[in-house]
Amino acid sequence: MTHDHQHAGHSGHDMTPTPEAHDMHAGHTHAEHDIHASHTAAEAPANRHDSHGGHEGHVAPESHSGHEGHADHSGHEDHTGHSGHSGHTGHTEKFRRLFFIMLVFAAPTIALSPMFAMIIGYSLPDSPVITWLPAVLGTVMYFWGGAPFLTGAIDEIRARKPGMMLLIGLAITVAFVASWAATLGVVSHQLEFWWELALLIVIMLLGHWIEMRSLAQTTSALDSLAALLPDEAERVDGDSITTVSPSELRPSDVVVVRPGARVPADGTIVQGSAAMDESMITGESLAVRRDVGDRVVAGTVATDSGLRVQITAVGEDTALAGIRRLVADAQASSSKAQRLADRAAGWLFWFALGAAVITAIVWSLIGSPEDAIVRTVTVLVIACPHALGLAIPLVVSIATEKAARNGVLVKDRLALESMRTIDTVVFDKTGTLTKGEPAVTAVLATGTMSQEHVLMLAAAAESDSEHPLARAIVRGAADRSIMVPPASDFSSSPAVGVRAQVDGQLVQVGGPYLLAQEGLHALADTEPWSAEGAIVLHVIVDGAVAGALRLADEIRPESHDAVRALHERGIAVVMITGDAQAVADSVAAQLGIDRVFAGVRPEDKAAKVQALQHEGHRVAMVGDGVNDAPALAQADVGLAVGTGTDVAIGSAGVILASDDPRAVLSVIELSHASYRKMKQNLWWAAGYNLIAVPLAAGVLSPWGIDMPMWLGAILMSLSTVVVAANAQLLRRVDLNPAHLAASTKVAAQSAPATQHQHSH
Repeated sequence: MTHDHQHAGHSGHDMTPTPEAHDMHAGHTHAEHDIHASHTAAEAPANRHDSHGGHEGHVAPESHSGHEGHADHSGHEDHTGHSGHSGHTGHTEKFRRLFFIMLVFAAPTIALSPMFAMIIGYSLPDSPVITWLPAVLGTVMYFWGGAPFLTGAIDEIRARKPGMMLLIGLAITVAFVASWAATLGVVSHQLEFWWELALLIVIMLLGHWIEMRSLAQTTSALDSLAALLPDEAERVDGDSITTVSPSELRPSDVVVVRPGARVPADGTIVQGSAAMDESMITGESLAVRRDVGDRVVAGTVATDSGLRVQITAVGEDTALAGIRRLVADAQASSSKAQRLADRAAGWLFWFALGAAVITAIVWSLIGSPEDAIVRTVTVLVIACPHALGLAIPLVVSIATEKAARNGVLVKDRLALESMRTIDTVVFDKTGTLTKGEPAVTAVLATGTMSQEHVLMLAAAAESDSEHPLARAIVRGAADRSIMVPPASDFSSSPAVGVRAQVDGQLVQVGGPYLLAQEGLHALADTEPWSAEGAIVLHVIVDGAVAGALRLADEIRPESHDAVRALHERGIAVVMITGDAQAVADSVAAQLGIDRVFAGVRPEDKAAKVQALQHEGHRVAMVGDGVNDAPALAQADVGLAVGTGTDVAIGSAGVILASDDPRAVLSVIELSHASYRKMKQNLWWAAGYNLIAVPLAAGVLSPWGIDMPMWLGAILMSLSTVVVAANAQLLRRVDLNPAHLAASTKVAAQSAPATQHQHSH
């Protein structure tokens, strides 16, 4: 992972102390200030994943990978669902409307059905109207309400892939033909199934409505993000401000975002600072401070103060549009579990058909042709696998939605399913386990001077510099609540360092060249810092060494919990980095990482992942999705870490909207939970049919145990309810990374420290 902090001498080893590195640190010329200012505006640390130096040419293709030809994904009306229906958003309304219309037809059809009246125990008037009305209404229901299933059945026959729709179509067709035959007196009145035909169609429409609504929930939830965008935007036109629609904005426009207002399009802050509510993108509830040069995303809220934002992306190029595309593609992508359900439906079709044939033959041989017809029709009617149809789509839909609401964007369903089998997680170091920016990690003082005083003097001398290391020193003083006095006579010297007057003292800050120029020696206690690969800067006051500062890429506090929790789950943790071995070993030792690949170029990372796979490991790779793209694609599961603006990364199966490495635990937890629900639903749905069909066929009739068709229909609808309710329990799974890490923290702390290996 290459970062914009790797100026000059830091290229490739962003925290390795070389003379070139200190030369880089020392050169605070006006030209550098101008250059650095331009970097700051385009490559703010908060969004470092968007604008890595040297990768500008990759941004556009990466961000649209896999989406060519999808200019407008709103709602994703055209992506295929399961057999016989597509476009979840449109079908939700279609099935809802059809369900209520058929409900109106079903009530009189069922009430006036002679067979239903006999089962319940009431009598019907002897009238031709009463005799023919159920048949007429049932016929309307068959051709109108049953149309989606009949169309789907024909499609499956043409494709030679018998499945759910064919089973449903077969059941309602058998019930329709048998009922007409009974009404016309051709067969026994016991085969008058108008009431069950009506009940079947209503149940199927209700089930499909629930399914379509659930499948559309994630898209709807994310489409509702579009509703969070303001109706109007205030565009700066010269000295005036014009109110326009967000759709009229173009890249490079500058807009005013007032306190409490929403950002109308993706952009970069050019004036002001605000605490931004980005929860709808990252899932993080706490507001994040954004300053000049930082990227902001459409729909986020400036909570406490106003901003001026220069627009960088509008419409389908925004982060929100990217999120919608990813989720829609995830819903459309096939998965092993879904393919298993489809195959199960195919098997069930042949199982039902075979059972019906055997039933007809056996009961005919026994000498009860009437019973043979009744039982054969009953077998075919109750074999409808509607619960099986709901088993997988409901779970996947709820899992996808739950993940999206927790800042985990599932781009590929298969990646989510595979995450439960992972035994090794490979983390890129810079920006993933670490913050990817320098920070003061230790201060050394000499004589009677305190560490706080050394840092104060260094921060004062560096306060006029725009250099990343200078900013890190100033930030280090601020984090420790140290008051920094003003400095005067600031100057910088290339390859040496900076100097300034602070409280009447001459303060100089720099590396080895500064010490050599002044005829001074490095403090002995800084040697371990250099050995660890940290940057060491000495602070000289009035010609004498007063102390030293250790600067290194700061480890994220969450990384400790992430590694500990993964170990507790029996998952090995590997770190891969382009940094020198000393730097990598230092980070690995602090985090307890099992294995380290150091000095690895971006193009070689995929080979390292492949090597782990050849050792028999199931590997998940966690990286920034740009330099790590080949490795993400090579891994069994690729997880891209970044801000919400990185959502359209083509090589990863899962996108983590926040930079918290503990989010990997959320993906693992969701993978296990959703797989459990899929298995439970498949067993329940298939089990119902495996038990009900033989009972309906009369297997236990010799012992006086029969399953009437009406009971089979009721049990069928109950199995659908059970499957739907079980899938909804997935919403109760806690995916909060902090909670998941904390749940294993005590046990992990009692475990012995893990020794890490060096791998070159």
